[in-house]
Amino acid sequence: MLTVVLPKGSLEAATLALFEHADLAVQRSSDVEYRATIDDPRVAGVRILRPQEIPRYVAEGLFDLGVTGRDWDEETGADVVTLGELAYSKTTGRSVRLVLAVAVDDPATSVDDLRDGLRVHTEYPALTRRYLADHGLTADVSLSYGATEAKVPDIADAVVELTETGRALRAAGLRILDTVLTSSTVLIANPAAHRDPERRRAMEQLHTLLDGALEARGKVLLKLNVDDAALTRVLELLPALKAPTVSKLSGGDAYAVESVVAKAEINTLIPALREQGATGIIEIPIAKIVH
Repeated sequence: MLTVVLPKGSLEAATLALFEHADLAVQRSSDVEYRATIDDPRVAGVRILRPQEIPRYVAEGLFDLGVTGRDWDEETGADVVTLGELAYSKTTGRSVRLVLAVAVDDPATSVDDLRDGLRVHTEYPALTRRYLADHGLTADVSLSYGATEAKVPDIADAVVELTETGRALRAAGLRILDTVLTSSTVLIANPAAHRDPERRRAMEQLHTLLDGALEARGKVLLKLNVDDAALTRVLELLPALKAPTVSKLSGGDAYAVESVVAKAEINTLIPALREQGATGIIEIPIAKIVH
């Protein structure tokens, strides 16, 4: 029913892992194969291509649904429907930033200190020109084909580059002046396909599965029993999506308690719960959380 295009390159591994966690595992003959399948009746075929190209291909109707970065969606200006953000990047669950950076010893402390005519290299020339124009700057903006941070100061005066942590820029002797755009991974759709009720419903269902898998990351379900006398103390320790689920056990003054908690807190939370009177504590992995 839906033709899907996924990003190759830095987002590839994280995207394929997300689809697998959403029970939409992408199957292909090798890691370098560009054609793939998903064993799901809503997916007619999958292609894996560079994220820079995906917004344009989706806009042109070559694919119904695509995953790319907001940075490329904004850079291309393609006519697509953005169904929503998918909160992951190549190594973390955080958004990434498109930043303006200069040499660490450059006297500029903000974009307003930059001079007209500066040389800027970037993989995002359209975004960069719009950003500089918004700040009243004229510049010689050149398309960079990679290793952008290595071009300051002899080839470029500044760069506009994507970063998650800023480590690579600092290692190259650069200093961030400003954030041009905060970018996340986005799910986009072809407008004509999105207007079709059947295909739109399939898109929304796939989006639900992907969001559910992302929401479940780093969380577990904790189940435990506790006597009435210790219930208040145990509940004070438990975080939850809304509130812990508490059910009275038959044949006594005791309760069964369930709560979704962060996996990172488990090592300290379980001993603390036991000290406060909880028993029969069970930790269960969660595949999806759908609100």
